[in-house]
Amino acid sequence: MTIMAQQSSPEMSTKIRQQLPTGLLSVAVHEQLFSLDSLMGFAARANLKRGFLFLSKVLGKHWPVRPSLMKEIHEALAAQIAADLPEPVVFIAMAETAVGLGQGVFEAYQRMHPEKSVLFIHTTRYHVADYELIEFEEAHSHAPRQFIHMPKDAAMKNKIMQAQSLVMVDDEASTGNTFLNLKNAFQQFNPNIKRLHLSTITNFMGQERNNSLSARFGLEVTIGSALTGEYEFQQGEYQVPHVAAQAFQAAADRGASTEFGRVGMERELVLDESQVSALAMALPAGAKILVLGTGEFMHPAYSLGIALEARGLDVRVQSTTRSPIMQWGDVSSILQFADNYGEGISNFVYNVADRQYGQVFLCHETPVNAALLEIARQTGADLIHFTKEAHFEKISLC
Repeated sequence: MTIMAQQSSPEMSTKIRQQLPTGLLSVAVHEQLFSLDSLMGFAARANLKRGFLFLSKVLGKHWPVRPSLMKEIHEALAAQIAADLPEPVVFIAMAETAVGLGQGVFEAYQRMHPEKSVLFIHTTRYHVADYELIEFEEAHSHAPRQFIHMPKDAAMKNKIMQAQSLVMVDDEASTGNTFLNLKNAFQQFNPNIKRLHLSTITNFMGQERNNSLSARFGLEVTIGSALTGEYEFQQGEYQVPHVAAQAFQAAADRGASTEFGRVGMERELVLDESQVSALAMALPAGAKILVLGTGEFMHPAYSLGIALEARGLDVRVQSTTRSPIMQWGDVSSILQFADNYGEGISNFVYNVADRQYGQVFLCHETPVNAALLEIARQTGADLIHFTKEAHFEKISLC
């Protein structure tokens, strides 16, 4: 990817009008660290709340991405976060889409500032064991209810309760409402936050909202992104299929793990190098590899992908998602299946054609079940079951 000089004057803005099946989207890009085409494309959501999607080509969610490119984005966003944030600093990544991005930005910031007292946690749409939940809303989402688990580990809980700075990470910002809802929920149990930094790949809130963030949030707010601009969407008339988005049941065990960020992490995710080497050595020469995460379980797939790429392999990373998107624009193909968390929610993989890859690894935290076997069948994948960060089990189905 080629880094470009930032654009800052209105005369230099890139203006795009895109007719979607769901309406007319008008975009003005004011500043960018990377070229627009390399960062994002456009897609149509099958969602009456929001009929468009800024489809990220660097996130590793709806589009297959080289893990080294994902790392470059993590580092670019981490470099925009102030080094003098008062400690402890808590990083919060937004589920489902930005879980991997947030953990990557956290790890990059920690590498840049190893002396800082930091903690990473991600929001979730599942309840793990008997952990205390804090709830807030992502109003425009297909699945609006979001939760944070309060850590039981004394040191991590102390960091959350005494945090003076928050870094909230999402893939894009369009209104800032979700960030504000999360900030308000967090302050119910920690009212002492002094600084807030918002980190996004694309920031489409517009100049007026950006300038008023501190006044709107009631504390000092900064924002960093790879691209800034604004948009207008004129929604058209369209029909979407009824697809259940969320079936939250507090007592239900969905197989969601406590090992990978839901209840806090204080350091970089580290895989077992011997296991990664064994996996790499078994791959055919020249194979094109897809490492596929499942839902919120994204960052271990990235970690495995970048470890394989470091060994000279041709790797892409992506994840399944519960977000329904139309086959149009930058979505060329759709695979659909039941979710492996047992909610009865349809999940999807976009832009993965039949037998496009020589090897697919499907990374998951839940026990092997019928849904995982169906995803593996449709993608031709071997299962990679992560039980702990330093241990995974490869399950070949053929």
